Amino acid sequence: MSDHQPQGHQPYQPHDPYAPQSPYAPQDPYGSQAPYGQPGPYAPQDAYGRPAPYGQPEPYQEQQYGGPDPYGQPAHQPATAPHDPQAAYGDPYGQSGYGHDRPGPEQPGHAAPLPAPQPAATATMAAAPPSLPAAPLAPNQRARLEGRSPIIPPGIQPAALTAVLALLLALTAPLAQPVLAVPVVLLQAVTAAGWFRLNGMWPARQGIALAFLAGLATDAALLGTDPASAPLVGIGTLGVWCLLVLILQLRNRSSADERMYALTAGLTSTALAVLAAGHLAANPHAVVVGAAAVGVATLARALPLPSFVSVGISLVAAAGAGIAAGQLTGLGTSGALLGLAAGGCALIGLRVASYDYPSRFVHMTAGVALPLALAAPAVYVLGRALG
Repeated sequence: MSDHQPQGHQPYQPHDPYAPQSPYAPQDPYGSQAPYGQPGPYAPQDAYGRPAPYGQPEPYQEQQYGGPDPYGQPAHQPATAPHDPQAAYGDPYGQSGYGHDRPGPEQPGHAAPLPAPQPAATATMAAAPPSLPAAPLAPNQRARLEGRSPIIPPGIQPAALTAVLALLLALTAPLAQPVLAVPVVLLQAVTAAGWFRLNGMWPARQGIALAFLAGLATDAALLGTDPASAPLVGIGTLGVWCLLVLILQLRNRSSADERMYALTAGLTSTALAVLAAGHLAANPHAVVVGAAAVGVATLARALPLPSFVSVGISLVAAAGAGIAAGQLTGLGTSGALLGLAAGGCALIGLRVASYDYPSRFVHMTAGVALPLALAAPAVYVLGRALG
């Protein structure tokens, strides 16, 4: 029997999968399994008709047959990410590349389109985003927007308290020094607390206490010495307390800038408390004139008038109060000069207390005490000169 003659099919003949076969051997029309290592007639082939490697999937199987993957995967997947506009229309050219994500099984061969926005969501997106409620403007910010000065003086209530404290000084000055020391101590306490708060340092209990103790030490030294030696007493007290303030700031663990700021505030507050003690060493008549001038000038400055008009009226009122108090104390018309000087110092104190629109607490402390504290040196010097 020749090699080219077909052999009869033996249905029960055992089949050896490892036996060599001729390329002209008859083939099973029902697609029997090909020998091991040889591709069958319907084996997977690549795009050029070559058999695919063993164990590799057919790359164009999904495009050729359009059916699902034999392992349960969808048939086709576009090469675009879900946010790409082409993902909503699938692959328009039927190209299924490698590494593509597959769509969900509910829509084989096409990517699931993005859900259409709901009418309510569309309206929400179209509307402007809700804006947060604007915080209320501070009085200094409102003053800037309105074109006014953001620096506002303490007002009528602190001026009234200053007038009351000045009245206490004027009433106790003709009496003994220990009696005058009571309103002076109150003035020193308010001065120390107000200056620290004016500089944005609160709470600063140690600094306030140290400055207040400097004022008390000065008062005690002035009560036991001659009034003529008051400058030496004040300088000596400042020297000792400056050293104490420096030691206190050496224990501060804050940054260098904060320590320097606290040191400056502590030294200034101490100096103001010591200066306020000048009322104890001044001529009692000069204390009466100076206190009256400060009280009147502070009240006049609190009137709702233009700034330059208010300042002029305050100085004139201080001079007039000095003349009136001088007539009562025996200083006569020379009290006008003392009153004018004390009134000018009071206006400087009010201007310092009005710096950068401080809080109400500053107005009720520094705004009350600084006019009288800054007027103490003028009262002492002019009182001895006119006296």
